[in-house]
Amino acid sequence: MTSPQEASASYRNKGLLIDSNLLLLFFVGLHDRTWIRRFRRTAKFSIEDFDTLVGLIEGSKDIVTTPSILTEVSNLLGQLPKNLKISFFRRFSYGLKNLHEHYAASSELAEEKCFPKFGLTDAAILQAARGKIVVLTDDLPLVQFLQHENIEVVNFNHLRNFHSQESPDM
Repeated sequence: MTSPQEASASYRNKGLLIDSNLLLLFFVGLHDRTWIRRFRRTAKFSIEDFDTLVGLIEGSKDIVTTPSILTEVSNLLGQLPKNLKISFFRRFSYGLKNLHEHYAASSELAEEKCFPKFGLTDAAILQAARGKIVVLTDDLPLVQFLQHENIEVVNFNHLRNFHSQESPDM
């Protein structure tokens, strides 16, 4: 099983592309950690998961994203209660300045062999990651596909399991 330290070593010099669910966790937790469990879109994660993610991000040379990932995160943040949206979107806006966006035309992404099965966002992830960066995701079908395509990928659920195994309660 991969430890967080082993995972960060694999992309330290390459950069890291963070999938939508985890990037959402990052922005929610960065703004207000108490909302990680309260927001239905991040409720499956814990504060420890957020801390693990932050450690991975801090150890990365570059954080890479795509317009479709950012659109998904923005749409999901839009599901927060109205009285919180403005402050969360301000944090999101500030954080965008630290991300490197990989652009590809949607018509180009539709030509990727994974498009019919996975859709636009995952096709963009595949294209952005080819030989350049490591993908961090909690999406098992995407993990398996990327591994089949020889794309470096870290399954965040393995990192979560690593921490639960380290717990003294276990």
